Amino acid sequence: MNDAAPPRRIWLCADDYGLSPGINRVICDLIEHGRLNATSVMVVGPAIGRGEVNALKNVVANSRRCAIGLHATLTAPFRPLTMHFQPLDGGMFLSFPKVLRAGLLRRLDPEIIHAELMVQFASFNELFGRAPDFVDGHQHVQLFPQVRDAFLTAVKAAAPRAWVRQGGRNQPLARRLGAPKGLFLDILSAQFRGRAARAGIACNPGFAGAYDFSRQSDFGVLMGRFLDSLPEGGVIMCHPGVVDDVLVSLDPFTFQREREYAFLSGEQFPRLLAANNVTLG
Repeated sequence: MNDAAPPRRIWLCADDYGLSPGINRVICDLIEHGRLNATSVMVVGPAIGRGEVNALKNVVANSRRCAIGLHATLTAPFRPLTMHFQPLDGGMFLSFPKVLRAGLLRRLDPEIIHAELMVQFASFNELFGRAPDFVDGHQHVQLFPQVRDAFLTAVKAAAPRAWVRQGGRNQPLARRLGAPKGLFLDILSAQFRGRAARAGIACNPGFAGAYDFSRQSDFGVLMGRFLDSLPEGGVIMCHPGVVDDVLVSLDPFTFQREREYAFLSGEQFPRLLAANNVTLG
């Protein structure tokens, strides 16, 4: 009798498809070689034309099961798709800290946010010919106060079969207390999960992937920590890419993406999955 436990199936999701050509190429390469099984698409990004969409659709069609989601975007330096979105800063969404602060102070308009998200859903549907498999948010914006209610309402209307990403971790309290960013996501995610459950919208049962992007961390070590205690169906977010001029102009998170790509495309990664009895199913 074989008593070996079946492998845990998880989602390894690369965010930001559509942000830059270098990110797009890397994500397609990793999907083609079975190193990713999910990516979320930024429909407001500058690199999301028909060619980039067709490249992603083709590589997903030729891979094992790979999910494509909507990366809902409501923060700078990106611009809204709706004409009357407010508040703006120089024609762009507010920065991440300002959006969070405005939500905490109840200064956002959920109806305006809902309208923008519905247009982003419509854009995704036009590009891919279907609704997204799942929905998450750039810079975790889907978890913010006021935004989360508009977000869940939009998901219910535009993609009722999709699951949504929450950022709560399955880790001991001592480890969570040692990572302030992750602890903040835990708190926001607990509130988000409750609202999603009441709306009848599924969430991932666990989450990992957040780390201090300002530090030059060993991504292989981090990945080992991410896999620890992640349950079946849990999500690890990642941000692989190569640096190009478009990325540099839009995002300070640059060379860390190349370190992630190097690890995910290398030989150590499948060995780490096997050692942890994990599969990208």
